[in-house]
Amino acid sequence: MTDTTIAHAEESIAKGSKSFAAAARIFDRRTRDDCVMLYAWCRHCDDVIDGQDHGMAQSEGFRQGQMQRLADLRAKTAAALAGEPQADPVFESLRRVAQRNAIPALYPNQLLDGFAMDVEGREYRTTDDLLDYCYHVAGVVGVMMAQIMGVRDPAVLDRASDLGIGFQLTNIARDVMEDAAAGRCYIPADLLTTRDRDDLYRAALQLLDMAEGYYDSALTGMGQLPPRSALAIAAARRVYGAIGLKLRGGGPAAWDRRISTTKAEKAAMFAAAPADVALSRVRKPKPRVGLYQRPS
Repeated sequence: MTDTTIAHAEESIAKGSKSFAAAARIFDRRTRDDCVMLYAWCRHCDDVIDGQDHGMAQSEGFRQGQMQRLADLRAKTAAALAGEPQADPVFESLRRVAQRNAIPALYPNQLLDGFAMDVEGREYRTTDDLLDYCYHVAGVVGVMMAQIMGVRDPAVLDRASDLGIGFQLTNIARDVMEDAAAGRCYIPADLLTTRDRDDLYRAALQLLDMAEGYYDSALTGMGQLPPRSALAIAAARRVYGAIGLKLRGGGPAAWDRRISTTKAEKAAMFAAAPADVALSRVRKPKPRVGLYQRPS
């Protein structure tokens, strides 16, 4: 018998993230199910706030009613986290994942706090401001994913948060032009002077440089994950790193089309992932110095 909640989550990840969908196939069955269900809830919340369909096709006037939509998401999330069975498969996904993995309500609510920053039109004047945003919309997702993989050590959860922050910094660098079209700029003011295309590109490269420190920290954390989970995370880490490399190599013209990786490129990165896992298990852990410290 088909589990409609999981089937809905699988459909969501297939539409919303080909890279993560491919990496998630490496997980064992239970971990995969929980990861794709968590993804479905995160994707849905993001889409509701931004007026999109799986991160694409943003509707005109999406800002109208955002505050009420956020309030509705908070109410439905609270009901799911209270353990009440949900008719909506998105919130039933969250209920199952949180209950089965003892995920504290703090973390889903921190993600919603991140979306609230978008609703409120928060401005990012410094890199510290931006890193706080990156934690709330991505780092905390890394924390919840790590908990699904069995992690409870706060130090390892810090490394999981670092990976999410690295992903988000890469996303922001890649999506500068798309964000500008939606009236948003996530690049902090302290990295900009003129805000022309060349200036934005120079600042985007600084974000990619910053992301490298978070990716490196995450490598240490991977060494504490179960083997299949570590392999899946290593593959995803390489895919996002490749997006950054394409932006670096393409100059400002790289923004003229969506930056992505091909199936062949993903296959090559997946083939290289086991070496990263092996390195994470033998390399002496590097201390987390100068990186964002997530709120407890």
